Amino acid sequence: MTFSIYTLGCKVNAYESEYITHLFTSKGYTLVPYDESADIYIINTCTVTNSSDNKSKKVINHTRNHNPNSIIVVCGCYTQYMKGEIPQIDKVDIILGNKDKSKVVEYVEEYIRNKKKIKQVYDLKKQEFENMEIKKFKSKTRAFVKIQDGCNNFCSYCIIPYVRGNIRSKKEQIVLDEVKSLVNNGHKEIVLTGIHTGHYGSDINSSLSKLLHKLNKIEGLKRIRISSIEITELNDEFLEELKNNKKIVDHLHIPLQSGCDKILKEMNRKYDTNYFKAKIDKIRSIRKDISITTDVIVGFPNETEEDFNNTVEFIKKIGFTKLHVFPYSKRNGTKAAAMDNQIDKVTKKARVKVLLDLSNKLEESYYKKFIGRDLEVLFETNKDNKYYGHASNFILVEVKADYNLTHKLEMVKISKVNGNKVIGEYKTKILI
Repeated sequence: MTFSIYTLGCKVNAYESEYITHLFTSKGYTLVPYDESADIYIINTCTVTNSSDNKSKKVINHTRNHNPNSIIVVCGCYTQYMKGEIPQIDKVDIILGNKDKSKVVEYVEEYIRNKKKIKQVYDLKKQEFENMEIKKFKSKTRAFVKIQDGCNNFCSYCIIPYVRGNIRSKKEQIVLDEVKSLVNNGHKEIVLTGIHTGHYGSDINSSLSKLLHKLNKIEGLKRIRISSIEITELNDEFLEELKNNKKIVDHLHIPLQSGCDKILKEMNRKYDTNYFKAKIDKIRSIRKDISITTDVIVGFPNETEEDFNNTVEFIKKIGFTKLHVFPYSKRNGTKAAAMDNQIDKVTKKARVKVLLDLSNKLEESYYKKFIGRDLEVLFETNKDNKYYGHASNFILVEVKADYNLTHKLEMVKISKVNGNKVIGEYKTKILI
């Protein structure tokens, strides 16, 4: 039988979908592209914004309308948010939330035997970590490792704690074994990911810093990347590890969300701008040229033009490399949804544009710092004798070469920056 997976949302969902793919293929099922006819479709949904919900609904409807006889499984944050009572329920054969994704094959085979619809959505407040281990990704360069799930922060705008549940961590030894397997299968870089990655270990008498220290000892592992980490989790233990662990890349993604103290407080963020800047200064005292990217929400309830301008100026003061900008999305069930002075769409759209324009300027400025300098680039793809890979600081570098650089780690001299496009020249010595 054939199957296909459609994934929406974050890197955690992507990891879980990859794991589901391995489950099916190990049982003899054949993976086909989503736009081809399949016997089984798995839709791994997202609900972080209203547009995410709409996209999830659209994919469900499209899949059923074009595949009336296929088995359709819907799982993830959207179904968890709706407690399984999705409007498209008649179009779906199996509904799961954010638990039992590791049992999808079992549910499908139960459905094939009994032809009875299945709906299994759990309360995630008191659940253990659902172990998933992947030994090999399609790419031989970067691999993702989910180490943590859940969030206890309850920011006033965010639905994720309600649909991902309590904080829970993958056991250290399981993480280490998974990473060793990935390295043995040719992966040179791993990305640690989770819903609240920096809070890893709080439930198992460990910490992200302790895990990083142990990962550093794995022979053959060249890079450790963290998908995202909160500013409040950059404690002295982490900063010491950042200083001494050379496998940790020169890039951190640290969500800001707002550069206005009034808005940060109403968002229920756990810091103010002074705290944020002081931590960034400490990081840069350890690694001068580190790339720091961030998330920003614009149009939060009560955000005035002055508040927004404060955010713009603070972003300039920090000098982020790149901004991921999101218009505030009202999520029923959160505190912010009940707040007065909701901002109109036109204003939010205008503010998004201002920050995206600023992001492009910041990105180009950061890249230009490296013209004439050598960077270590891990090449991932190629097209027409042009090879593309990321440096430790996550700059995407293009190199023209007759020699096959794919999956190689090479020293590259940055020769040109054109907007956000970075061109390099590779040296002949191969590091790996």
